[in-house]
This record gives sequence, structure tokens and C-alpha cells, in this order.
Amino acid sequence: MRKIGILGGTFNPIHIGHLILAEQAAEECDLSQVLILPSGISYMKSDIAIPDKSVRAEMVKLAIESNPLFVFCDIELKREGNTYTCDTCDELMRGYPDTEFYFIIGADTLFSMEKWKNTAHIFKCFHILAAVRDDASRISMLQKSEELKKKYGASIYMLHMPNLEISSKEIRRIYASGKSIRYYVPDKVYEYIKERDLYHEYEECKEAAECIAEKIEKKT
Repeated sequence: MRKIGILGGTFNPIHIGHLILAEQAAEECDLSQVLILPSGISYMKSDIAIPDKSVRAEMVKLAIESNPLFVFCDIELKREGNTYTCDTCDELMRGYPDTEFYFIIGADTLFSMEKWKNTAHIFKCFHILAAVRDDASRISMLQKSEELKKKYGASIYMLHMPNLEISSKEIRRIYASGKSIRYYVPDKVYEYIKERDLYHEYEECKEAAECIAEKIEKKT
């Protein structure tokens, strides 16, 4: 059976942490390819202003175009309504027969997966590859993985990842403040964001800018 990894996310924007995680998962688990799968409408992030699907899709394509191991997958972008991982499980199983799927997640996600719709089905369809930040997080993650194994029969493997403190939210904040995000994201993604001046008009960025302005005003 083929072994295919799945890295899902809003990718708002996709950054080097995402790509390093996907590469590390492929190396450690001998994956034949990794599907990079932008989410459609995430019910978990309904309060965040998110660019159009086509914008996030283009950034993902630019980020992975030089790596034949990574494959852009738009099944969630095509789906109407809220995006649920359990539905993605079924669609992937139909589209990729004779395949073992490895769902790649960050450290924090392991502790929130039980809040997702039909968690048991996700654990049934996917092996879980979870990034570990440091020794302290490894201990708590091992405890949580044992809990999930007993409760759902989950198959969970801990990836050995460098401790990269990078998030899409922080990248948006940095860019909105007028600072460079070069090297946080692939070069072509950086140029795409600059050309379209993304993220300056999102509410969370406006709030951050207003907060900074207010602090400056108080000091003066």
C-alpha cells in the first residue's frame, strides 16, 4: 500500500514551518508524497478574516512548486459549507484506494482533536503524525497519545521536529506592522503577498495597529 501524508490547514499564509513539518514527516515515515490541503471554510476559525480560497491556493502552489514530493490538493476548497476533516477522510479514501494515510499535525492539535466532528472516524481512517516541540511537550503528548489510543484505538507517532516558533497569525501581525516577513515564508509567497498587499486590511491586524498607536499616543 502507498503511504501518503496529509498536511491540512488554513495556510493564511503558508510558511516555512509548514514545509519543514511536511518534509520531516515524509523523511521519518517514508511517505511517497504529501498532500498539501488548504481548508475551505473552517468552523474552528469563523471569527478570523480569511482571504479568498483562490489566494490561499495560489500561495500554497507557489510554496511547493519546487518540491515534487508535495502535491497541492483542493478537495476542501471545492466543498460547500463548513469544512470537516471527517468528510475529507471519506473523500480521500474513495479517491486514493490501496493507500495508508498519515495525518500530519502540530503539537497543539493533538490536544484539541477530540473537539472535532466525528473524531473516532478520523482516528480510524488516518495514522497521526504529531510534531514534538521539546522534551516537556513530549511527556504531555505521550500521555495524551496513550489516552487517545485507549479511547479510540488511534495510531499516533511523534515526529522529531526543531522548535520553530512560527505561526501564520504572527506573520500577519509582523507584516501589518510594516516589518519584513522575508524568510518566514518562501520567497515567491513573500513576493505574492507584497504585490497584492495582503493582510493590511484584516481586522485582527487593524486592531494590532490601533493598539500600538494607542500605546504610542499615551507615551507622548
